[in-house]
Amino acid sequence: MFEGFEARHLAATGADIYLRIGGGGPPVLLLHGYPQTHVCWHHVAPALAEDFTVVVADLRGYGDSSCPDAGDDFTGYAKRTMAADMVGVMMVLGFERFALIGHDRGARVTYRMALDHPEVVTRMMSLDVVPTLDMWEGTDKTRAIGAFHWPFLAQPAPLPEKMIGADPEFFAAWLMRSWAAPGFEFHPDAMAAYLRCFAKPDVIRATCDDYRAGATIDHELDQRDFDSGRRIACPVHFLWGGDRGFGGPQGGTDPLAVWRRWADQVSGDAVNCGHFLPEEAPDRVIAEARRFLNAD
Repeated sequence: MFEGFEARHLAATGADIYLRIGGGGPPVLLLHGYPQTHVCWHHVAPALAEDFTVVVADLRGYGDSSCPDAGDDFTGYAKRTMAADMVGVMMVLGFERFALIGHDRGARVTYRMALDHPEVVTRMMSLDVVPTLDMWEGTDKTRAIGAFHWPFLAQPAPLPEKMIGADPEFFAAWLMRSWAAPGFEFHPDAMAAYLRCFAKPDVIRATCDDYRAGATIDHELDQRDFDSGRRIACPVHFLWGGDRGFGGPQGGTDPLAVWRRWADQVSGDAVNCGHFLPEEAPDRVIAEARRFLNAD
């Protein structure tokens, strides 16, 4: 996987970030979600590298990046902090402006970066994620069951850590298979990489802290921005899994209408797959990304 990509560890403020870089052309940063790593882009990144300089990174607390403490208020895993990590490493790589594609938790870092660093983000794609504020506000019985891990992982330590730590490989594999479309099989090398990293005790703790931040500081920042009328300045393209995707139309909600609460330039469509668009529907993601990123 990632033939021709260079692997690097770079220091951000408060974390060390593991990434791969390859290709040539305008820069685009790809960010993964829970409970995965940058490996989720193993189809998409090499294809985009034909036209772009592609950076795939492990978020702090995930994969082979470091797992710093969250702090009492969980700001260590606020999406504002995680976004600042990525702005910092992209600057070290020489990219002052770049496009973003984020899936799952990576998409939450993506839209937070677009809000906090509008001078940096040229375009952003969100895969199967609506903003955290809207996710909490729109939680009903269906969403609560489908996304049960949101309140579970946000419970105080050490409850989720202990429960997940009893069999982390089972927990991660079960979640991924349950969120994918029926019959889909992850690439065995990708699944092995996910399970290797997720089994680390520090990663279990850090990823719980990520969700604790989602229930506290991330929600507060979103609410503050929404109430003040702060909006995403760059174009936004949203793709969601029409089968089992969690970011799509739940309870009859139009997901593009949700994103128009946050941005003026919004486009997107449903994809015939489950939650893991980069792996379940890579050709569609690649085609949509090329069209969107090359748009005038």
